[in-house]
Amino acid sequence: MLRILCTRPATAAAAAPGRANRALSTFANQDRLPRLPVPELNATAARYLKSLRPLLSGAEYARAEKAVSDFVGSDGLGPVLQQRLLEVERDAPHNWMEDIWLKKAYLEWRDPNYINVNWFATIADNPDMPLVADAPRGQPTSVQISRAARLATHLLEANDAVNSQTMPPESHRDTPFCMNQYKWQFGTTRLPRPGCDQIVNQYPSTAKHILLMYRTQTVEVPVYGASGERASLAQISSQLAQATKRIDSMLASGQLRSSQPSVANLTAGHRDDWTRARMVLEKDAANRASLEKVDSALFVVCLDVDVDPQDTTDVQRTIGVLSHSDAGSNRWFDKAIQLIVMNSGRFGVNCEHSPVDAPTTGRMLMEMSVKERGPFKDIKPATSLAEPAPIQWNVPAEVAQIVDKVRADAGALARNLRILQNDMTQYGAQWIKTIGASPDAYFQIALQAAYYRHYGKPAPTYESSSLRRFLHGRTETIRSCTTESLEFSKALDDRDVSLKKKLTYFQRAIATHVENSAAAASGKGVDRHLLGLRAQLQSPEEAERATLFQDPAYVQSMSFAMSTSNVTPGDRFRGGFAPVIADGYGINYAMDKNDLKFSVSEWLSSPVTDAPAFCDTIFRTLADLYEAGEHAKISQK
Repeated sequence: MLRILCTRPATAAAAAPGRANRALSTFANQDRLPRLPVPELNATAARYLKSLRPLLSGAEYARAEKAVSDFVGSDGLGPVLQQRLLEVERDAPHNWMEDIWLKKAYLEWRDPNYINVNWFATIADNPDMPLVADAPRGQPTSVQISRAARLATHLLEANDAVNSQTMPPESHRDTPFCMNQYKWQFGTTRLPRPGCDQIVNQYPSTAKHILLMYRTQTVEVPVYGASGERASLAQISSQLAQATKRIDSMLASGQLRSSQPSVANLTAGHRDDWTRARMVLEKDAANRASLEKVDSALFVVCLDVDVDPQDTTDVQRTIGVLSHSDAGSNRWFDKAIQLIVMNSGRFGVNCEHSPVDAPTTGRMLMEMSVKERGPFKDIKPATSLAEPAPIQWNVPAEVAQIVDKVRADAGALARNLRILQNDMTQYGAQWIKTIGASPDAYFQIALQAAYYRHYGKPAPTYESSSLRRFLHGRTETIRSCTTESLEFSKALDDRDVSLKKKLTYFQRAIATHVENSAAAASGKGVDRHLLGLRAQLQSPEEAERATLFQDPAYVQSMSFAMSTSNVTPGDRFRGGFAPVIADGYGINYAMDKNDLKFSVSEWLSSPVTDAPAFCDTIFRTLADLYEAGEHAKISQK
């Protein structure tokens, strides 16, 4: 599971007993991290078959079992692919999965990043900056500018800490975590390229500007002085205010046309459409310079003014603003981090997933949310701070046509997505621990039971697990649907099964999930190894011989009807994402001390899903599990 604050800063004493208790540099533990191992072929095959058991009929399982046996046998292609993968591991500078995962999971993906890849989060309001009730549509507000400046200031502090290597390294139970992803947070952009996109980045991140999106216009906003000193909070606030006034003036005078197609909209499009448009734009020298300013910007601040007051007061509409923003308006979705501040003062983020995972970005966002409250001692003003400069574009007719297509496609995609936020206030992680269960395993088993209740069948389920205990580690899949979870799901509503027996099944399901989670976190999952093997195929003929991958169970088991992620805690940070299949759900959850928070997304075009009804089933299942747990505690007295 991916948890935002499951880590803590490491100290030298914790890292090496007997050493002085002094702060470690950000990357001090990198040399201590092990390399991600390549699992044994037969071990992965066994785990894979075990994950198939609850999903397949007897005949389907027998067919899959033969396909796996033929694949891993001495005459099968499995040992050949395994040997090639071992050679990749030998030659990889850090991690055999690093490039394979980046390309196969992200950069070769041609559907829009927008909604499909990017994730969003709502961030708690700042009580020191009360929201503007009924903020006038179309007008910036002082609260909006002030909050955006304060947030940008604290994110720039994080950039400085990563550059100077003073950000404390993370660990979990004295196990150090890889900090490499922090090098990819700032000045990072995904570029559209034919067939496979490209990530551009510089570390240390020495760009002196951020990108402002305002009224769909792009503005270069300097935030460091000529000699590299960071601007003060007062200066950043002034820069943002000055930039908005400059854009308003240029629009009013006709220097800028609000009707001109927005190049930024292209980042919401199909990657091939965006690639084609960018190649045309890059033929113009002025456009190349403008693109370089965008690509190198440390991060994006989006000041949204064309929002309805209900976009602030209605949580579902707020989610729409953060996740897709009216067909991708006023965003540059290829940037790693976008801070989005509405004119009411409400704040959220939209982040591109390719170079980094949510917990690393989430750590900075959570710390930023904490720091923005209370008094702030400003630093000295930067000297020779350049003024904000609108970024100009020459948009030929060919690109304008692509922008129109992208806006239509993006609008259709946005209208097809529904995301519901939910709060279970009856109990939280504290109560779950009183019955001896892992909170994460508890929620995952509850989801399995709810899905079975709702559909009468098990659901292939993805839960994300961190591999940051390994050098340059990213994620692994926990396959949450197990024989034990299905056994419990079937028994839950069976009146012929006693409560005692149901609780036994429940405990088995919890134990299996904990075991599978530990295996995934230690590099012994199923999906990344199989992906690594599949990436070693060298011809269509070899693909035909790869019986494991040819068997229908392989795709069936990866068609995740529930794609899930744990982003505990949820008191300040509530994320969300789209489903990964047409008939599936995307479920993001956080388990705080006294409540459970979760969001459920679906594609409205699906004839299978029904998010409101499924949320009701999840609530009912969580309530039933609580009642059963309380009854069991009483019975044990």
